[in-house]
Amino acid sequence: MSRGEGKVVCVTGASGFIASWLVNFLLQHGYTVKATLRDPKMIQRRHSTYFHWREPRKGFIYSKQTYWKKGSFDSVIDGCDGVFHTASPVVFEVINPQGPALKGTINVLQSCAKFRSVKRVVLTSSMASVVFTGKPLTLEALIDESWFSDPVLCHESKQWYVLSKTLAEEAAWKFSKENGIDMVTINPGWVIGPLLQPSLNLSAELVLNLINGTQTFPNRSYRWVDVRDVANAHIQAYEIPEANGRYCLVEKDLHCSETLKILRKLYSDLPLPEKCADDKLYVPSVRVSQEKAKSLGIQFTPVEVSLKDTVESLKEKNFVSF
Repeated sequence: MSRGEGKVVCVTGASGFIASWLVNFLLQHGYTVKATLRDPKMIQRRHSTYFHWREPRKGFIYSKQTYWKKGSFDSVIDGCDGVFHTASPVVFEVINPQGPALKGTINVLQSCAKFRSVKRVVLTSSMASVVFTGKPLTLEALIDESWFSDPVLCHESKQWYVLSKTLAEEAAWKFSKENGIDMVTINPGWVIGPLLQPSLNLSAELVLNLINGTQTFPNRSYRWVDVRDVANAHIQAYEIPEANGRYCLVEKDLHCSETLKILRKLYSDLPLPEKCADDKLYVPSVRVSQEKAKSLGIQFTPVEVSLKDTVESLKEKNFVSF
């Protein structure tokens, strides 16, 4: 008997990068998945493109939800054993920090609070809501789940995406505690790996920009993690009764120059950038604790494998040709 057999779960934003892998893994484990989508008709027409299915899968039910409309999730969450809330925009231009990330999260949790069938909620958050504390980000520091980004600092530095994720997670913890919801958050870094969805997500675009003829690389580091590990962590956080609180997911934090060294070894013929975009000292990499994530049984995919699989996926989907 499959471990998910007879259980019904909801996945919001099911066509997203992380969520598409999550849906696949859940169905493989025997769960029935009730998915919310912005455009269900597109999934119906192109299920093979989004999920690599030759035909619609048994146990996959989808519907359209309006994230900012109160009560819009009631019908899909009613009867679910668990809820995975992954739907949130990943954009860095100036946005309303009280917008979709926060309102959508609270709307989902309000629906969860109405139905006793929901045993646990797993929320996709981000390392963005962890690291912007004002503490020095040096090699001596060890970032862990006790770190919370400072909304005031985020606002003052105009880190609007970081602020929106921080406010959304703060509001989620407050609401879940006040309403007796068993909630766990997954806080991944920059998520890479093979794409199932046809569109280009932001983290894959970062890799694409490095291999697509750019002359310089940015002076910054990236906290890489594989999308398959992130999807698996969501399921483990739901299934393991002792799972609680937050889980930071970072395989390795690498300066862009170190990421390029790996790509050169993998693709020696590619004309990769050799010059940094500025003449300043390199932004230092940091350490992120893996102790709690490993308690979920996560064995992190090496960043070398994740980068190679990302590039090969970009080639397969014709985002790059070489």
